[in-house]
Amino acid sequence: MPALAVNACPCDSGLPYKACCGPLHEGRAAPDAAALMRSRYCAYVLAIEPYLLATWHASTRPVQLAPHTAAPPKWLGLEVRRHLASGSDTAIVEFVARYRVGGRAHRLHEVSRFVRENERWYYLDGDFPAATHG
Repeated sequence: MPALAVNACPCDSGLPYKACCGPLHEGRAAPDAAALMRSRYCAYVLAIEPYLLATWHASTRPVQLAPHTAAPPKWLGLEVRRHLASGSDTAIVEFVARYRVGGRAHRLHEVSRFVRENERWYYLDGDFPAATHG
């Protein structure tokens, strides 16, 4: 378990890790798809691969996360743009995650789909909107 007792949660919620993503990483169910998405971003920051795989829906889950061939990314921040319930047990979350690899900044813009089964939310898959300028 990561040692972030009083530090701000990496998901940029403004809450301490222990009051935000920490309990989810320890096994508590996410209350909604947005909370699960934030906890997954946080797990990428903290390199908690078992959590990422456990919260990925079985129908789309890879056997393992793709290995990084270059230096691992340094995650810089998260912006949740929207969270929309698309059904009683489905939702979408649009987000932008900023990161740096080899000194170069990047943005990951995704519209992710989530599904709830047995009272737990899972990441299903996502689309990457075309880049916009402005």
